[in-house]
Amino acid sequence: MMSRQGIFFTKPNDEWLKSQVDNQKYSNKSELLNDLIRQARNQQIQIDYAEGKIEKAEKSGFTKDSKEQILT
Repeated sequence: MMSRQGIFFTKPNDEWLKSQVDNQKYSNKSELLNDLIRQARNQQIQIDYAEGKIEKAEKSGFTKDSKEQILT
């Protein structure tokens, strides 16, 4: 089931969306936006996994470095 949303875009973002559809990479803006959201969700899953591993390492004593120190 799909839900309908009203979204406002800045001119540069709208032009980019239109160019992606015009270049036939996507059939419409909705398909493109759904793909971008899927990519962002998958990226968040990977980030959450990495942060979980770092937190587990911190708690296990494997490292004394903080998450911030490890990521920099």
